[in-house]
Amino acid sequence: MKFNKVLKNLSTYEAGKPIELVVREYGIDPKEVVKLASNENPYGTSPKVVAKIESLAKNMYLYPDDSMFELKEALANKFDLESKNVIIGSGSDQILEFCIHAKCKKKSNVLMAKTTFAMYEIYSKQVGANVIKTESSQHNLKELSKLYKKHGADVIFLCIPNNPLGECLDKDEVYEFLKTIDKNTLVVVDGAYQEYASFKDEKKRICPKDLISKFPNAIYLGTFSKAYALGGMRVGYGLAQPEIISTFYKIRAPFNITTLSLAAAIEALKDEDFVKECIAKNFIEMKRYEEYASKKGFEYIPSYTNFITILFKDFVSKTVAQKLLERGMIVRDLTGYGLNAIRVTIGTNDQNTKLFKLLDEVLEGLK
Repeated sequence: MKFNKVLKNLSTYEAGKPIELVVREYGIDPKEVVKLASNENPYGTSPKVVAKIESLAKNMYLYPDDSMFELKEALANKFDLESKNVIIGSGSDQILEFCIHAKCKKKSNVLMAKTTFAMYEIYSKQVGANVIKTESSQHNLKELSKLYKKHGADVIFLCIPNNPLGECLDKDEVYEFLKTIDKNTLVVVDGAYQEYASFKDEKKRICPKDLISKFPNAIYLGTFSKAYALGGMRVGYGLAQPEIISTFYKIRAPFNITTLSLAAAIEALKDEDFVKECIAKNFIEMKRYEEYASKKGFEYIPSYTNFITILFKDFVSKTVAQKLLERGMIVRDLTGYGLNAIRVTIGTNDQNTKLFKLLDEVLEGLK
């Protein structure tokens, strides 16, 4: 059977390995498996959200409110915007797809950092667009500016802070860069981890209202999968000027999130105290990783997220990740990104203590 030619050399996105796989392949008790690979909130979902979902489980046979009125109103109030500035997606990934399909076709140019969220490239290549990357792995706005002046772009992706590396641009330097971009270029500011970055450093905070007011060609993406601990519910959102949002609605399929996902996101927004507590714990635990890496002589990328990237010189990251996997500890190997590194989600105190212990064992065995 013949398929679209652009799909022939397109890589499949590799998601973090699930707990179930480790149980099946290595016979490890599920209770002993720790997953620190997909940047989920290790403290679980807000009890208030859980209670809400339990009360609504009997309504699973009903389609959700396709207008998503209550969630859009809640997000609009949170960011001091209007409902017409909001679109909801099945994870922020779906909004990324809207961005590409609305702006790109074969031979369109899409600009991004060398090492960033893989779906930017995958969605771009699905439509035959040219993906142009910086030489630097981390976001380098001078390089992005040079490439933009040379090639132009229909879409520019900025991951702030960046996944899978964890670094984060300052708001002011982002704004200076955006001043140089043509109004017909869509700039996607992916704020999936913005709650963490803005907690750690106010200079990193991107205010969606301010962003889209100053730059009408920009869209801000957010998600409930990380700080709000709803990764399994798949709810994301885009915030932009009405012209962009109304165009994206022409692409959006009806009922694109579930009844329970919709209810969970609405309830999660009501429990900001839970979110703040989780983020505070995250950075307390992150210090332990920084201290561990420094003690071992490992280079790490200072992170503004809920994960940390540790780079190796004397060990092969793929081997390290595999040996940890065999012991029931799931981390993300970054070999596929061209890095000899692992990305580790910042877990709970107990989970992190176990990671350090197992990593010590693995590294000692590889010497």
